Amino acid sequence: MAVNMIGVIGAGTCNSETYELARKIGAGIANMGATLVCGGLGGVMEGACLGAHEAGGQTVGILPGSDKAEANAFVATPIVTDLGHARNVLIVRSSDLLIAISGGYGTLSEISIALKIGKPVIGISTWPDIDGVRYVATAEEAVNAAAASG
Repeated sequence: MAVNMIGVIGAGTCNSETYELARKIGAGIANMGATLVCGGLGGVMEGACLGAHEAGGQTVGILPGSDKAEANAFVATPIVTDLGHARNVLIVRSSDLLIAISGGYGTLSEISIALKIGKPVIGISTWPDIDGVRYVATAEEAVNAAAASG
């Protein structure tokens, strides 16, 4: 399987440590030459987009609402859906694999959808003990695991 589009899923609001983790993963995705796909909002999504942007990568934000202006400043391609949480399916479907960072029930739904349809999921500081998730401890391990999946 070619890994061209990597979904980063996670908390819409987060602390600076989690934001920095997401930023490092975003940069790693860009350095792999892959496109970052996310929900386009703040927190983990913004951190990952910032990292990818800084590394010269492409970012796609699949937004829950109908206004492109909702996207964080580092989303190059905003896609409005007006689907609310149902847009989580589009994030998963558009991604070749997903990296879950932190997160709440929205992230859990994306992990579940991904596993249900057979997409690889890499988890870092997220929901524990889910069969099928490959857990890692660092941003570098997450990016290396994503690269190895291709």
